[in-house]
Amino acid sequence: MDTSLLVIAFGAALAGFVQGLSGFGFGLTAMAVWAWALEPRLAAVLAVLGALTGQVLAAATVRRGFDAQRLWPFVAGGLAGLPLGLWLLPRLDVPLFRALLGGLLVVWCPLMLMAPHLPRIQRGGRLGDAASGVAGGVMGGLGGFTGAIPTLWCTLRGFDKDTQRAIIQNFNLAMLTVTFIAYLAGGIVTRDMLPMIVLVLPAMLVPALIGMRLYIGISEIAFRRIVLWLLTASGVALLSAALPVLLRR
Repeated sequence: MDTSLLVIAFGAALAGFVQGLSGFGFGLTAMAVWAWALEPRLAAVLAVLGALTGQVLAAATVRRGFDAQRLWPFVAGGLAGLPLGLWLLPRLDVPLFRALLGGLLVVWCPLMLMAPHLPRIQRGGRLGDAASGVAGGVMGGLGGFTGAIPTLWCTLRGFDKDTQRAIIQNFNLAMLTVTFIAYLAGGIVTRDMLPMIVLVLPAMLVPALIGMRLYIGISEIAFRRIVLWLLTASGVALLSAALPVLLRR
């Protein structure tokens, strides 16, 4: 078998498990594997489609905590932020932006992990929820990391794990659907990608279902720690992508 196909299958399986367990992180995890073997456009299409498939599975199998009234500010903000991120992409210093965001996550999330009691934001309400959605949408346009900021915001708000997961997975579902439609409309998805697409979907299916099963049994504290570790990993990934570019300048 072609080595690239093995890399695609392994990345999809690992990312599917992470997304099934946490409700986010498919693109981050898959890109950490695929970036070394696949050209960027193909990797982006596979990541978006794999994440979208995982969110559809999660929406069908993990429905606890869904609250449309709590969700809509995040989605409204994300839909406003996504085109803004796409507009900023050719105009913004993306490596510097990624480095700053990655540095924030790498510093802040471990501090939250070490804190005996997590800080909780009592103010902000729906305006703060919408603002985090805007930030997630912008990040989706700039680099595909739609879930990082809304997830951190939900953690700081002290939402229970079912509420937080319902918000993040449905937020990501909306953002990824819009992104994939844009990929199709823009001709980014090509016939040559179909064999790899067909490989990704079955490769991620069973690991994603295993992750979802484990999610149901974990405690609130364990879930928060998993989320914070994954956000820290998001920061490391952002720094890893941005710093080599900045250092070459």
